Amino acid sequence: MRIAVVASLVMSLFTSPSYGNPVSQGFADTFADPAVIRGLDGYWYSYGTSDPLREGEGEHHRLPIARSSDLVTWTYAGDAFGADNLPPYADPSSLLWAPDVRYLDGRYVMYFTVTNTTATPHPWDFSIGAATAPTPTGPWTHQSAPLVPPRPSGDSYWNTIDPAQFTDIDGRKYLYFGGFFGGLWVTELSPDGLGTVGQPTQVAIDNKFEGSYVVRHDGFYYLLASSANCCAGPTTGYSVLAGRATSPRGPFTDREGVPLLASRAGGTPVLDQNGNKWIGTGHHAQLTDLAGQDWMLYHAIDRADPFLDDPYGINERPMLLDRLDWIDGWPVVRAGAGPSERSDEKPVTRGFVNEPFSGGLSGWRDTDGWTVQDGFVRHAGARATLESRKGVGGDVRAETDLRFAGQAAGLRIGAATVLVSGDGLTVTAGGARRTAALPGGAATWRNLAVTVKGRTINAEVTSARLGDPQASMRLDSPVPLSGAFGLVAEGAADFDNVSATPLAKPVTRPAPVPRPGALLDADEFDRPDGAWQWVRQDPAARVSGGALRWPVQGSDLVGEANTASVLLRTPPPGDYVAETKVTLDLGEDTVRNYQQAGLVAYVSDDDFARLSQVAIWNTRQVEYGRELPFAARLSYGGNIVGPPAKTTWLRLAHHVDPVSGEHEFRAGSSRDGRTWTWGGVWTFGKNTSPRIGLVAHGGAQPAVEAEFDYVRFYRSR
Repeated sequence: MRIAVVASLVMSLFTSPSYGNPVSQGFADTFADPAVIRGLDGYWYSYGTSDPLREGEGEHHRLPIARSSDLVTWTYAGDAFGADNLPPYADPSSLLWAPDVRYLDGRYVMYFTVTNTTATPHPWDFSIGAATAPTPTGPWTHQSAPLVPPRPSGDSYWNTIDPAQFTDIDGRKYLYFGGFFGGLWVTELSPDGLGTVGQPTQVAIDNKFEGSYVVRHDGFYYLLASSANCCAGPTTGYSVLAGRATSPRGPFTDREGVPLLASRAGGTPVLDQNGNKWIGTGHHAQLTDLAGQDWMLYHAIDRADPFLDDPYGINERPMLLDRLDWIDGWPVVRAGAGPSERSDEKPVTRGFVNEPFSGGLSGWRDTDGWTVQDGFVRHAGARATLESRKGVGGDVRAETDLRFAGQAAGLRIGAATVLVSGDGLTVTAGGARRTAALPGGAATWRNLAVTVKGRTINAEVTSARLGDPQASMRLDSPVPLSGAFGLVAEGAADFDNVSATPLAKPVTRPAPVPRPGALLDADEFDRPDGAWQWVRQDPAARVSGGALRWPVQGSDLVGEANTASVLLRTPPPGDYVAETKVTLDLGEDTVRNYQQAGLVAYVSDDDFARLSQVAIWNTRQVEYGRELPFAARLSYGGNIVGPPAKTTWLRLAHHVDPVSGEHEFRAGSSRDGRTWTWGGVWTFGKNTSPRIGLVAHGGAQPAVEAEFDYVRFYRSR
């Protein structure tokens, strides 16, 4: 165990204890829709949507690129394309959005949205483009035609946007794309990743998701996607939701088993705003650090500074980084705590073995037959091991980029040997041996990552460390695994970016969520209660049969009309949880805009947060919307909570921030009154006194009645 202790001490020399968000602040004020990849040179590269990088700059960067050695300090590395370098099929007015970059078969491939093509006269005939490059910074060469061309829908075009590539365990390549208008889709790609195969499959319903990203974890395929609005300034409620499946084509369902394709669409929260400065947290990419901890890069909006320049222009969406945990089989940022302003931990990007082979072979033994050239180490002889002068012990994670022209190449970790060959991925320890198929071998660079926890070895091979292993294997070793660490080559092989570091300890306990305590106040709607007050009383609302029955009004609160009725109650002082149970038959699949009923935290007609089950085109959602005055206008945006049922339970958990004095309201929803999904937080100023109320509005046709069983206030625990 002494080796592991020494390794931990060495690691502390390389790791500063904290960093601040946004991590893009050193080179950009806005860097939206970030993609990420680790290059073969050992640096991480991020790619953003085409926007000006700084306030006052005025000129768009065409898919800007940033570089980092530690994932928290980034520098500008140029643009993927110059001002006159558009794809040949793009209209001169076209914008390039939402890049995704992968390393496929020896070259980097970039996928991106092209907003306007020359194929049609429509100004927003979205398509997916592709370009290739020998390095992460280019030079990038456009393909001559769109990978996914515009898809017509009547007089308009589906949102063919936000591409994300994924390679499966069998070597097949896929591309996920789509948005609110048209839904999310997946299409198989040709082996080179530059053509489509067959017909696409829809994987998530329209009008709820965009910005998809897929990873494979513990045998499941996880589709993570952003929901609600990306760009509503101070009321942006963007968030990330997830579903999982046993096939890359779905069907994807959430934690409660609700399909992402259902009209009452599912989605398990991964990332939501939490009441600090950051709102609109979404459109993400994922990565794994050298210790095996997953992280999420995403954009967000500072609610005090939501626009790049003038109000209601470009939304200022800098890039943030936070830990991504897996709890009870589901991904969640910071165990559910949401975005950080400052983190007390940072990714591990250097190990006690950290070898980019830029300084020769001084840290290694038995170097005969091994040479350093072009920044990597090469072996050209028969079977040999290049042994590090630093051994391994305890729980550890090791990795290397490798390619070979001989029989096999891999890592030795104590008594275990992990080899990549033309036959696949083979793990051997103490006489035990297991092999998994690896499509395509490793004639081009691949990444081999091996974790040792106790006597359990997990190994996987990927193209670029982005959650899509092409081979994975687990072996329980019959012997201890501490000891020597080194590179193993059977014939000609190249190695680069070799590391070994103590294995990250996973976070398994979720962050606390609001819990109701003692009952403080309630109206069960079984007798007259004089504590309610009306704003624009609706005579059609009535109490009968133990419920408040309220026909949905053909009116609304959003905007300046303010014609909808609101039934208000003064809440208890301090922290509390307000709850109601509302039955509202909105049907399924048909368009019923925007009938809804639920709770509201209300200061005025122009300053409220509304939590309701609502019909949004063909979907049924639990939307947590916010309206407030900003820069001489009214701003409205929404956050999405859990999937609704015909009868849905809703909660607003109120908390007063002890530092700022702001009122924070976190939204929760349930389909059965027992299992709760908690979403985002909207805040109100410290000098306000929000009341809690009920609403039933958004559209009178077809006629439907909301039925509220009760309103209860609990002390918050």
